Amino acid sequence: MPEQINLGGAMGLALAIIALWLGMAVNARVGFLERYNIPAAVTGGLLISLLVSALQGVLGLQVTFDLDLRDLLLIVFFSTIGLSSRLRALLVGGRALALMLLLAVVFLLLQNTVGVAFAWVSDAHPAYGLIGGSISLVGGHGTALSWGQLFVDELGLHDAATFGMVFATAGLISGGLLGGPVGAWLIKRYQLTSQEQSADVAHIEAQGQLTYLINVPDFMRALFLVALCFGVGAQVNDWLANYDVRLPGFLTAMFMGIVLANVLDATGVQLDSRPINLMGALSLQLFLGLSMISMPLLELRGALGVVLVIMLLQAALIVLFTVLVVFRCLGRDYDAACISAGFIGMGLGATPVGIANMNAITDKFGPSSKAFLVIPLLGAFFIDIANASVVQFLLSLPLFQAG
Repeated sequence: MPEQINLGGAMGLALAIIALWLGMAVNARVGFLERYNIPAAVTGGLLISLLVSALQGVLGLQVTFDLDLRDLLLIVFFSTIGLSSRLRALLVGGRALALMLLLAVVFLLLQNTVGVAFAWVSDAHPAYGLIGGSISLVGGHGTALSWGQLFVDELGLHDAATFGMVFATAGLISGGLLGGPVGAWLIKRYQLTSQEQSADVAHIEAQGQLTYLINVPDFMRALFLVALCFGVGAQVNDWLANYDVRLPGFLTAMFMGIVLANVLDATGVQLDSRPINLMGALSLQLFLGLSMISMPLLELRGALGVVLVIMLLQAALIVLFTVLVVFRCLGRDYDAACISAGFIGMGLGATPVGIANMNAITDKFGPSSKAFLVIPLLGAFFIDIANASVVQFLLSLPLFQAG
């Protein structure tokens, strides 16, 4: 029996912090990574994941991860997104959200068409094409595992769940590596600039770097509001579960944040956005770091050739669709470029990857409130419903019934 090591809790958090620090150090020294806005957590997390996989392979260790803390970090991040949202911006972003949902459905159909076509050429069951399509890439690890097990039980595809995890892992990496460069290219190609003004807040400037001043009372107030978001949100989730309504925890936390922010805004209470943004950025980076270091890279070995070909096809598809369709339909402005970076991360990996891509873009080129409303709302709720509907529709076609 191989020795089992559980990297959860404090150890998992420590590794995520090391991954973030390592990614920042590597990005600062490798011009390509810095220039094309690769998220630091992706860089460092991937390096540590490679190291963990090497130790597993050489020493025969069995490494597992306790991801409860990772899920809490995601809830904290979406709480800060909610606390940063205002109804005025929501109304403006609503039209873009509706358009993005329509475009996402079109893309889901295209993504699955590519996967099914490759399965057909390879003389494999067409359901494998859905595994190499939106089930794993847009859906992520959880969706891939659920559908993969269903295909195992009902279609006899004994390795469907494993393939799903492999593609979800490859998609997570690809989404983090592609979104930032494409968004930055669009901004530079069309000479786009942010139309929003960053708040003029107290700071110290030294050696070309800005250090913003955050006092303890404001930080504690923000911490209290974030805790209120995920605490009350959890209670709302439990209440809804009694009526068989199940929503992801981060979605209710974000909605609680939206309610709190706008109630305080209506009553004239001013919130300091700096500690909220700080907590949001840090929780997102640590979440992404934990996600990257816990990836089962060893599972990629057996199907590396097939995975590489399909991922190249899917990467080419989403880049072309984003540049030629998404960016143009959204108005070819700065917000459209930021949303494009997020859409690539979400379409290949997961919503947090898309948001990390947008973080990397906006940190360098300026804020985009619309992007940080559209992509989280699309990815938190609507895309999962659209994905499930598209997959169910495709499975009802004669091609899959005969397969």
